[in-house]
Amino acid sequence: MDKLVIDIETKNSFADVGGQANITDLQISFVGVYSYNQDKFLSYTEHQLPELTDLLKKAGLIIGFASNRFDIPVLNHHCKIDLFGLPRIDLLEEVELALGQRISLDILARTNMNVGKTHSSGLEAIRLYEEGKLDELRDYCLNDVKITRDLYELAKKQGHLLVPHRTTGEMSKAYFNLNEPIMYQTLF
Repeated sequence: MDKLVIDIETKNSFADVGGQANITDLQISFVGVYSYNQDKFLSYTEHQLPELTDLLKKAGLIIGFASNRFDIPVLNHHCKIDLFGLPRIDLLEEVELALGQRISLDILARTNMNVGKTHSSGLEAIRLYEEGKLDELRDYCLNDVKITRDLYELAKKQGHLLVPHRTTGEMSKAYFNLNEPIMYQTLF
């Protein structure tokens, strides 16, 4: 079984589909993946979702950032497989459980690794798609995958990530117990 770090970008926003309740109406423009088994970054356009589905069927663990709220529901709908049945680690949820606050991927990466995202928000990804800047969209998405992978590895190594308080900037440690679930064979 493979461990996969994922990030998706969409063609449209929640405002376009009538809110978060209609998350499955979001259309995928691009998916970035890091495969631990292959030790490489992979990219999938909206037209390559069957190939992505084949890869997801081999996953024993999915790692992401805000993935349980966003990436997994969208992928689950479009790839027609039960990703909710797979073991998952969502770094944002881990921070929320540890400290009771949300944080952006950019701030978490800048605080812990002194690197940041290439664009400030997912809305930039929609603009890149609309403008046909698909290479830039791929780079943006895969950079987020790399940041997520590196934060995950750092959290596993040191057992925590530093998180600045939203208003005071005071640093707290979000402690993690990232014991990976036992990977199992799926029935796909």
